[in-house]
Amino acid sequence: MDAIQTADSLSETFSALADPTRRAILERLSRGEASVSELAAPFDISLPAVSRHLRVLERAGLISQGRTAQWRPRRLEVAPLQRADEWMSIYRAFFDQRLDRLEGHLAAMIADRSAADGHITPIDEKGTGNDADDRG
Repeated sequence: MDAIQTADSLSETFSALADPTRRAILERLSRGEASVSELAAPFDISLPAVSRHLRVLERAGLISQGRTAQWRPRRLEVAPLQRADEWMSIYRAFFDQRLDRLEGHLAAMIADRSAADGHITPIDEKGTGNDADDRG
C-alpha cells in the first residue's frame, strides 16, 4: 500500500473511531461476533442509526459481515487498527522520550531544592520526593 492510500485509510479509520458509539461497538466485537440487534441492545438509538454506524465501520474496514444461514454476524477486523497503531508508535516513542526528559528534569529540581534546604529528600518509587520520614 503506498503512502497516499495508507494516509487515506488512516483518515477513514480515525474518522470512524471518532464516535463513542462506534468505539463501543468495536469493543463489543473484540469479544466475538454479534448480530446487529445484539450490537444495538446497549444503545438508546434506533436500529437504522446503528446500521449507519456499522456502515461507517465497514467502509473503514474495521468490521466485516459474515453469513451463517440467515444469521449475518459482524466481526472485528484488526488490520486497520494495526496500521493506526504502527502510525501512532512513531509519536508514542517521541512522547516517551519527552516524558523521560521531564522526569530527569523534575528529579534534578527536587535534588537542587533539597540541597539548598540542607535536607536530602529521597525520590520514592513514584518520583514525588515524599518518603515515610517526611510525613510529620
